[in-house]
Amino acid sequence: MSDDGGDLAAHRRALDAGMEQYGQWPADSPWLREAFAALPRDQFAPDRLWRWDGWAYAPLDRAVDPAGWAAEVYSGVSSPAITQLAGGVPSSSLSAPGVVADMLDSLRLEPGHRVWDVGTGQGWTAALSAWRAGPGRVVSTEVDEGLAGFARGRLAAAGLDAEVVTGNASGGGAPGGGQVDRLHVTYAVETVPWAWVESVRPGGRIVYPWGLLGYVALTVTEDGRSATGWVHGLAQFMGDRHAPAQPSSGPAAHAAVRADADPEVQRVLDRNPAALEDWGLRFAVRVAVPGAAVFTENGPDGPVVLVHDGAHSWAEVRTGADGRPVLLQGGPRRIGDEVMIAWAQWEGLGRPDLFDYGITVTSDAQWAWQGSPDGPRWPIAQPAPARS
Repeated sequence: MSDDGGDLAAHRRALDAGMEQYGQWPADSPWLREAFAALPRDQFAPDRLWRWDGWAYAPLDRAVDPAGWAAEVYSGVSSPAITQLAGGVPSSSLSAPGVVADMLDSLRLEPGHRVWDVGTGQGWTAALSAWRAGPGRVVSTEVDEGLAGFARGRLAAAGLDAEVVTGNASGGGAPGGGQVDRLHVTYAVETVPWAWVESVRPGGRIVYPWGLLGYVALTVTEDGRSATGWVHGLAQFMGDRHAPAQPSSGPAAHAAVRADADPEVQRVLDRNPAALEDWGLRFAVRVAVPGAAVFTENGPDGPVVLVHDGAHSWAEVRTGADGRPVLLQGGPRRIGDEVMIAWAQWEGLGRPDLFDYGITVTSDAQWAWQGSPDGPRWPIAQPAPARS
C-alpha cells in the first residue's frame, strides 16, 4: 500500500526484516512481533517530525514530503523519531523500535496484567501494552495535555481500550489507586519515586530508563519494602520534565560549561582516551560519577574525551603536543579525577560490562551495584540543577 508517496508497507517490512537481522525480536516475547505488525509505528507518528540538519532541528511535514516523513519514521532499528521540540531541543519522540521491543520484553507482560504506562508520548508503547494485556488493563499518564490528546485519538483509531490521563506521574501513585502488575516508564529518571514501587504489587516489575544511560528492570520484593534488578540495555531518553536538569551530551553542552576557561589542572596520563569508547567502561563511569556527561569526539590527533557536570565543572582528555594523553580540567569539582578513579576501579573489578550492574530501591535509599546486590555499590543521588 502507498500513502501520499511514502510506501509505508515497504517500510514496515524493512523494519521487521531489520529487527530479525539484528536479533531484536525477543525470543521470550514472540507477541511483540505480532503487536508491531498489528500496530505499526507510523500510525502513532504525528504529521510533523523534526530532523537534525547538522545545525538545528528542521521540520519534516508529511504533507510536504511524505516519502521523507515515512523514511524518518522508519529510519532504523536503533533510531528514534523526534516528534516535539521545546526551546529548540527534543522533548518527545517515538523511541527506537529495538529499544521499545527490548524494554517491553523486560517487562514480562502477560494477558490480564494491569499496566501503568508512564509517559504516554504518542501512545505507541501504551498501545503495544494494551494489545498484550487486554481491554481496560492499561492506564497511561502524560504530563503534556497536547500529547495526551493526540495519544487518545490514535489509541481510539486503533480500536484499543486504554485510558490516558493527564498529570505528573512522578508525583504520586497509579491513577485510580490500587496496585498494578507492571509499570513501564518512557522517560529518564535518576531516582525512582517510592510511590512507583508502592504502586506495584509484590513480584511485579518496573522497567525504566535510568538517567543519562541505560534502562533497568526491577522486581518488587514479596514484602514490598524494596525493588531490585539488573540493567537490561543501553539507551538515552528524554528526561523527567519536573526533575532537576541532567547534563546534556555533545560538544556544544561541554563548551557552554567550560566557557573558554583555561584549565586549572593539567597532567599527563598513562591511559588511552580511545578506551572510553568502550560502553562497559562508559557505563561504569556513569555509575560511579553521578551527574556527569561523558562522550568522545574525533580530534585532529585522535579521540578526545569531553566530560562536564552541566553546571560549572569540566574535563577533557586529549593527546598533548608530545603525543601523550593529557587531562585538562576546571571548575569546583575535579570531575576528570573522578572519571580516572572510576576507570581504575572498573579495571580492578575485571572490566565488567553494563549487564553486570543493577539497582536497588528502598523507601529511603537507592544504589547501583555490580555483580550482585551484595557486591560493590554506589549511592544514587539526584544531579544538581544545570546552570541557567
